[in-house]
Amino acid sequence: MFSENKKDKQMTEGSTSQNIVAQGTKMIGDFNSEGDFRIDGTIEGNINTTGKVVVGKAGLIKGTLNGTDAYFEGKFSGKLALSGTLTLKSSAHIEGEVVVAKLAVEPGANFNVTCVMKGTVKAMNNDNGGQQQRKPEKTA
Repeated sequence: MFSENKKDKQMTEGSTSQNIVAQGTKMIGDFNSEGDFRIDGTIEGNINTTGKVVVGKAGLIKGTLNGTDAYFEGKFSGKLALSGTLTLKSSAHIEGEVVVAKLAVEPGANFNVTCVMKGTVKAMNNDNGGQQQRKPEKTA
């Protein structure tokens, strides 16, 4: 009776959604999404996403950004927490608090923040305050 359109089904299953805030657009409020964000306008509020956030040269975020990865060419002011990588191009201007696992900064980027790097940390020998313990020497 009802038939499924294979093209529609493939688009829903095989693609991720992308949210776009165009240049000249200002949005105020809190946003939750599982898809990616492309911001060329202004967002004032909190963004929570499991997707990637790309902020273009004209883009601005004032507030909190919680996500996986972010790529900035534009501006950010507030608290930024990422479980993945923060990439800053030379035109980026970031202010506030940043908590990331990885950080990539091009020369020329403005990065005025308090920053905490979290992620996988290699185990270090903590005996004797991190110094290697000497084996006793045999004497004759």
